[in-house]
Amino acid sequence: MRVVVVGGGFGGLAAAVRLAKLGHAVTVVERAPTVGGALSEVTEDGFSWDAGPTYTLLPAVVRDLFRKSGRPVERELELVPLDLVREHRFEDGSSVRVATGRAAQLAAFEELGAGLGRRWVDYVESYADDWDVLRRTYLENPWDPAAPSRLLDGREMLHKRLKKAFKDERLRLVAGHPFVAEGHELRNVPAWLGVTAYVEQRFGAWTVEGGMHRLGAALADRLATRGVTTVTGTEARDLVIREGRVTAVRTATGDLDADAVVCAIDPRGLPTLAPYVERTMPAIPPVVVHVGLSGEAPDLPHELVLHGDPMLVVRRSGDALTVHGRGRLSEDILRALARHRIDVRAQVAARVDRSPRDQVELWGSSPMGVRWQGRGTVRRRLGPRTPVAGVYAAGAHATPGAGIPFVGLSAALVAAEIGPA
Repeated sequence: MRVVVVGGGFGGLAAAVRLAKLGHAVTVVERAPTVGGALSEVTEDGFSWDAGPTYTLLPAVVRDLFRKSGRPVERELELVPLDLVREHRFEDGSSVRVATGRAAQLAAFEELGAGLGRRWVDYVESYADDWDVLRRTYLENPWDPAAPSRLLDGREMLHKRLKKAFKDERLRLVAGHPFVAEGHELRNVPAWLGVTAYVEQRFGAWTVEGGMHRLGAALADRLATRGVTTVTGTEARDLVIREGRVTAVRTATGDLDADAVVCAIDPRGLPTLAPYVERTMPAIPPVVVHVGLSGEAPDLPHELVLHGDPMLVVRRSGDALTVHGRGRLSEDILRALARHRIDVRAQVAARVDRSPRDQVELWGSSPMGVRWQGRGTVRRRLGPRTPVAGVYAAGAHATPGAGIPFVGLSAALVAAEIGPA
């Protein structure tokens, strides 16, 4: 079967290599000059940074992807566990270092205040059953959006769950920060998404030796290994539908015939699919600044979250820092960072600034996917199936959502739906 994958980000690449291994003739169409999307590298004056994520949860998703598309990941990349996931610093001067595992987190939060360790691990463990349900009925198997779900249809929002669980605001900030960092308001995030804390504690956080961009590069290489045709620098303009079924993808240079199409971009980019997602909106990316430093870099963990308004997230790799900003950024982001006693302004040897708009224009859509707007959002996403026969959806804007684990699972769901050639 001829399959055209629209979009060469992680979701598109993951879907393409899986489908090629299943025997399909696959073509990837990407508007940018190269594939990889947010899993790419930024370079400037001899410095380099990951353009997007610097680590991932659920390494089994990456391992399964490589195993199901050819060689095991260990033959091409080195997945490295992060013993210390991140440090949180609060406005009152206190801090907590979040490591992997129940015992380590119990001890860390207990240092933050007597009894807080027990409160934290009880909160995390309250999601054990939810994780099992989500894994079986939503994440690893295609689901029916029309079917009722006790969990996915729950009315409780995360901000209420956190208020019930914690009197200490600092614990609420730690539990809520992954969603705030991705551009969501906690009052609009379903409570079941708190399962992220359980996944992080149980399975840990992992990075790739040499940078997460190497994951994108390895998948790009696998396209060639699996005989996938890659068409870059070409924008898909719409789908060609005949008798209710997709027959081709329309591009600026002509139509690409297809028996099936995988939409791995924001569906708004394809007029045929846009009406089905008009009730959703993309999450706004943060302000991003990459800086390369001369001299000795500050002693920082892999990821540091500085709570306040604005909230700053600092990621370090050697002498290179990436700073994300959320909230009221009325001054240069490095000046805001200096207010937290991390002043690197005199050491800046290279700098790359990317506004939210820059990122959307660079990658064609928000890498943060769909913004949470209450419990109904989960049913407004497309994927793995869509209402158009022969069209499937993967990537950050599809089911089950943004982030390397969710996007990787979306590709696996699409491959399962299409099946072997």
